[in-house]
Amino acid sequence: MSNLSDLIALSLLPIWLWRLISERLRSGESPGLVFDRLLVERWADEPEKGASIRARAAAAIARGAALGLTPIAWSDAAYPPALATIVDPPPVLWMRGVAAALDRPAVAIVGSRAGSPYALAVAERLAADLCARGVVVVSGLARGVDSAAHRGALSANGGSTIAVLGSGVDVIYPAEHQALAREIVATGAIVSEFVPGTPPNPAFFPQRNRIISGLSRSVVVIEAGEKSGSLITARCALEQGRDVLAVPGNVLSGRNRGAHALLRDGAKIVESADDILEELGPWPGARPSGQSDPNGAIGASKGQADPVLACLPLGEPCDLDAISERSGLAPARLLPRLFDLEMQGLVARAGGGRFVRIDRPC
Repeated sequence: MSNLSDLIALSLLPIWLWRLISERLRSGESPGLVFDRLLVERWADEPEKGASIRARAAAAIARGAALGLTPIAWSDAAYPPALATIVDPPPVLWMRGVAAALDRPAVAIVGSRAGSPYALAVAERLAADLCARGVVVVSGLARGVDSAAHRGALSANGGSTIAVLGSGVDVIYPAEHQALAREIVATGAIVSEFVPGTPPNPAFFPQRNRIISGLSRSVVVIEAGEKSGSLITARCALEQGRDVLAVPGNVLSGRNRGAHALLRDGAKIVESADDILEELGPWPGARPSGQSDPNGAIGASKGQADPVLACLPLGEPCDLDAISERSGLAPARLLPRLFDLEMQGLVARAGGGRFVRIDRPC
């Protein structure tokens, strides 16, 4: 519990320190030591600050436990490995819903809060088609395209979706989406980096966009204006090595100039779910059209013949950067292969977004 408490305390420090926090945690420093050192380095003239933050962390744990919320620490094997690879991952991810939703390949669908009927219909259709093929849809529970994407995902048989909030997971915003949130947690998850009870704040929404992209392998932008928050998500995706795709729209209205600018800059055009799935490539549990067997897509290469597995020393946890350097594969391409090996029982997750090879016959 002390490790969790220390990580929550770190999450209560300013966001501009999180990259430094991540670097120190990855170097092997304990969360408590990182926290204490930062207090000395940054707030030496505020001796009461540490006790105040630790009291807030304890209150967050108590509130989360009372509400049945799940805090997933950065050091926990359940922490989404894709998110652990970004430069400033949240020290703790709070969750409501089904944890298994965080383990599956995900695609983010984002766009205008004032989406046109065309944009809403496209978001709903793409999300439903992706979920029917075994993909989890990630979005931000906002009005417009986000909520249409969540609803489309839920309409698919066995569909699952993840909503990332700019508030605590127990504070649904906008309030009109309370019923939608209840549907989401039945098969998917609501997540946030903010401690329970945190109210929505305009500054939090651009901050949470890096989590939307960080959880996803691709980001699809639908109807974004020149100053749309969706473009922040697209920029985060590019910085994280994720694919960015965009849906073309009406050139006369001006409400899709941001997405069209992405297309001019090289984003792939999306006309159907197949365009997105082509970028993802195969993964364990994929359900191609006409195939109902969820185990049919597991890759065939195993054991010593697998080049990624050969980069993992037996029993020694390695982070994604080390495996990427040894294998020559970019992290965005490496993660699907590691998930494949995990499904085969050849690789297991360790804390902090690391993977370890298991001594098991092929």
